[in-house]
Amino acid sequence: MINYFEKLKKALKSPENKPTPKRDGLIGQWIPKTINRTRKDLENWKMALKKADSVVNPRRKDLYDLYADVMLDALLTSQIEQRISRTVSSEFTIKDVNGTINEDATKTLTDAIWMPLLMRYMIESIFYGHSLVELGFNANGNLKVELIPRQNVIPEKGFFLFDSTGDEGIAYRDMREYGTYILEFGNPRNYGLLNKAVPHALFKKFADSCWSELCEIYGIPPRYIKTNTQDPEMLNRAEQMLRDMGSAAYFIIDTTEEFQFAKGADTNGDVYKNLIALCNSEMSMLISGAQIGQDTLNGNRSKEEVSVQQLEKFVNNDKHLVTNYMNGTVLPALTRLGIVPANMMFSFNSEEDTGELWSRTAQAMQYYEIDPAWIKNRFGIEVTQKKNSENGFFG
Repeated sequence: MINYFEKLKKALKSPENKPTPKRDGLIGQWIPKTINRTRKDLENWKMALKKADSVVNPRRKDLYDLYADVMLDALLTSQIEQRISRTVSSEFTIKDVNGTINEDATKTLTDAIWMPLLMRYMIESIFYGHSLVELGFNANGNLKVELIPRQNVIPEKGFFLFDSTGDEGIAYRDMREYGTYILEFGNPRNYGLLNKAVPHALFKKFADSCWSELCEIYGIPPRYIKTNTQDPEMLNRAEQMLRDMGSAAYFIIDTTEEFQFAKGADTNGDVYKNLIALCNSEMSMLISGAQIGQDTLNGNRSKEEVSVQQLEKFVNNDKHLVTNYMNGTVLPALTRLGIVPANMMFSFNSEEDTGELWSRTAQAMQYYEIDPAWIKNRFGIEVTQKKNSENGFFG
């Protein structure tokens, strides 16, 4: 098999071949398809799972199209982005085998615009079950990261489809580029957390639609006039009065006419409100482990603190996952690409409780001398002179 990626990299380094190199990677052979946005229900979900569960010919296109529709839910998106952003925004360092921080490698990856995107795809494997990523170089010779469309990937078989509805493709795990330019994250037989969120998101969309329809029909009580419909003049007059009701303060009707408001619905939408609240609660518990800042009626500080602690457990698990992928898959690939030195280790910086640290520091000050430079770097407090304990002044 021709190593297209090596050919592309050499072409980019050559001055005479600098303009718009040809792409021959997996993305370059991908045939885009329109996502089906028709209304989905549980039957669509079951059919999509049935296709994905097939032993002979597993296909995830319908399932991932359903995920794309589900991800339009604002709360679900918020919960997922909350978890991803907490990990992606965390500081990290690159160390050698001796545990010494490699400043150059750390700065290279910290400043790389593709690094947050690569970490995002790692974490998304938790929600989607799988992520297949392709590394490449742009016209300027800079590394870029692209996600292989999940609809076109059959992770159970290690196969990439050119057309998500076709049969032709490439066994990407047999390619020489696999492990260097093509990186795989997730469990090939896992459908991700979004699969468990699908029924709740569909129920919520149904409840939203019904509640909206209820507001449209019964938000303003219907009004009607009893009149002689056989008389065109009286019928036209009644229609005109109903049209003018929005701006007219009053109108006059005939003795043979009768005007009334129809009785509205007996419900104010509580049944839909309760269903939406249930779906929101279930999706929040699934993604964050708790409802954070949503239950304002029964919420309290202690409850919120416990909820945040539960979310932190999920985030720590995400960081552990990213650390394993970085050390086991990504850094070896970046070493072969010449981006970082060999035998490097990735780790997130530990987050300290500044309040607790200051409390312990203040207690230690009573018995020990604390380095002013350390206090300034840690807490941002400028220490100029030592306080005179006898007169209470500095000097």
